[in-house]
Amino acid sequence: MSPSRLGIGLAALARPAYITSGRGRDLGDGRGVADLRRRTWAVLDAAVAGGVRYVDAARSYGCAEEFLAGWLDAHPDADVTVGSKWGYRYVGDWRLDADRHEVKDHSLEAYRSQSAETLRLLGDRLSVYHVHSATPGTGVLDDTALHRELGALRERGVAVGVSVSGPSQAGSVRRAAEVEVDGRPLFTSFQATWNVLEPSVGPALAEVAAAGARVVVKEAVANGRLAPGGERSDAADRLDALAASLGTGRDALAIAVALAQPWASVVLSGAVTPEQVRSNLAATRVELPTDVTDALAGLAEEPDEYWDARSRRPWS
Repeated sequence: MSPSRLGIGLAALARPAYITSGRGRDLGDGRGVADLRRRTWAVLDAAVAGGVRYVDAARSYGCAEEFLAGWLDAHPDADVTVGSKWGYRYVGDWRLDADRHEVKDHSLEAYRSQSAETLRLLGDRLSVYHVHSATPGTGVLDDTALHRELGALRERGVAVGVSVSGPSQAGSVRRAAEVEVDGRPLFTSFQATWNVLEPSVGPALAEVAAAGARVVVKEAVANGRLAPGGERSDAADRLDALAASLGTGRDALAIAVALAQPWASVVLSGAVTPEQVRSNLAATRVELPTDVTDALAGLAEEPDEYWDARSRRPWS
């Protein structure tokens, strides 16, 4: 399987705190801006050297767009597709103990402000711009004035998409697929959480992929729950056993299952070290026997339970 189907996400790289397991082990105390810039560049170097061709950022990922812009300036010939997102603001003040790390705002004013900053940093390297965590409750999927401005961005050659989250991901995907501007679907890229613990959005993603949309899978290792050295659980132990039977790591197996979905265009790695990048890239070499895929299907949790547990994960 081509490494180009693996992408690199910057959510856990470009801000000091996130909800991924093992950050103390992986990052230690080196979480200053300069430290994380160096780390981001090293991870991007390793990812692109390994064949990765998609990079995912967001306005709320601390300095992600700034770090990525600097790396792109230093690598002007890099063959990568750049996606970013708007709709959350980073408000953590570069602190681990901040009361809040990001604030959601799907207003037209927020889009105008954030898109201007994204375009200032990334310019014509921006290929895909997603609404960050589009859910019915924010009204972002029903705001026709906002849709018109997103349509204008589309006319500039930037694909417009949505990322989704929560137990109602499938409903958000299907609602977004109905939105049109000037008689054409507005949203042609869909980013969603899919992993062996939370596969419920799969049928909706298959529908939009069949209609020609790009599908980007995020959180394939469930925010570290399915990564090496992550939290212990019955599901993790079963994944370890299956991975060992295939001679690979649990992260590679979890990502390989996502890559095996016929509707998945890109599966994001959340690696924060070059070593994790290489471990994740092993997923592209995993062959999945039917008995293993059948066993993995039994790991799925109820969506409400999965998302409730995710909402309670500490920022660290």
